[in-house]
Amino acid sequence: MTQQPYDGGPYEGYDPYRQQQPHQAGQQATPQAWPAQQGYDRSGYGQQPGHGQQSGYGQQPGYGQSGYDHAGYDPQLTQQWQGQTWETQVHAPVPSAEETAYLPAHGYAAPHTPAATEAPAQAAASAPATAGPAYGSATLAGNARISDAQRARLEGRSPIIEPGMQPAALTALLGLLLAGTAAVGSYALVLPLVVLQAVTAAGWFRLNGMWPARQGIALAFAGALAADVTLLVAGREHAPAAILGPLGVWILLTLVLQLRSHADPDERMYGLMATVAATALAVIATGYLGADPHATSVGAAAVAVAVLARALPLPTPASVAVALLAAAGAGIAVGGMTGLGPKGALVGAAAAGCALIGHRVASYDYPSRFVHFTAGVALPLSAAAPAVWLLGRALG
Repeated sequence: MTQQPYDGGPYEGYDPYRQQQPHQAGQQATPQAWPAQQGYDRSGYGQQPGHGQQSGYGQQPGYGQSGYDHAGYDPQLTQQWQGQTWETQVHAPVPSAEETAYLPAHGYAAPHTPAATEAPAQAAASAPATAGPAYGSATLAGNARISDAQRARLEGRSPIIEPGMQPAALTALLGLLLAGTAAVGSYALVLPLVVLQAVTAAGWFRLNGMWPARQGIALAFAGALAADVTLLVAGREHAPAAILGPLGVWILLTLVLQLRSHADPDERMYGLMATVAATALAVIATGYLGADPHATSVGAAAVAVAVLARALPLPTPASVAVALLAAAGAGIAVGGMTGLGPKGALVGAAAAGCALIGHRVASYDYPSRFVHFTAGVALPLSAAAPAVWLLGRALG
């Protein structure tokens, strides 16, 4: 270092608080005006070291020109930016706070304005009055769908539709097959009995509105087959145990399967009851196989005649009376051929009474054509099986 005195140099007389004159637009700043040791200016943008040269993108405060404040601002020397702006007139106006203060709890609705409420009222006042049905206010859940049977009750009509003559003819055919094969032997009786049990299981599920329900139908039919096999192995003398044993096992199996289901509790309970009822009806039809062969022939023939008489176009009380009388007469006739004698009238009348109950069940709640040709055919014969077995055992 030299011992020469300090001569001031470029920093002589520099006052950092003195306002510098702004440079002309496009003029470079000299190093003497902005030394490297200078810190931040009073404009708030601050001159940084190394920014002493002006860039080619125009003058900015604190970058290549002196900092400006309110005292040194000159609009003629300040760079002005001009360009196109967005057109705001084409956009929808933003609703005010009063218009959006209330929003409905459900759904989307237009903002409530006085004009929106006055226009429909004026239109309704100017429209002529028409004699139309008055509708209630709208609801969130809507109206629950009612069934045809409920609509019929509301209208004062009966929900009962009887199967008719064609299902009755099929029932009579199946009953005659049971009566004829029972006189031949047990193994011959199995074939029409299996058909009866299968149609009973399918018809009951369809009658309850559960279709397709293949698992339940298969389970009920399998229970009926198990009862048939057990009865053939054990013999007619063990008919009660051969029928009630498989029925109890299959009801327990049905309960376990329904408990393992992932459906709703109501649906599981409904399926459980339908499966148990279908299994019970299919299994008790095995009573034809466990009853006395003569009683089976009399009872099946009486059911065939009763169902045909019930399908005649007569008033209901007269049709029921004619069906019971015809069944008793058929019981006497078939009983005379089989050796049962006059006792066949009682067996025939009891079997016909149970068959008419099954016929009534198959006619309930506006059943479909498929129900008529399944439950309408099988339920009269299946419902008569317990009476045939019980009276055949008592009278035989």
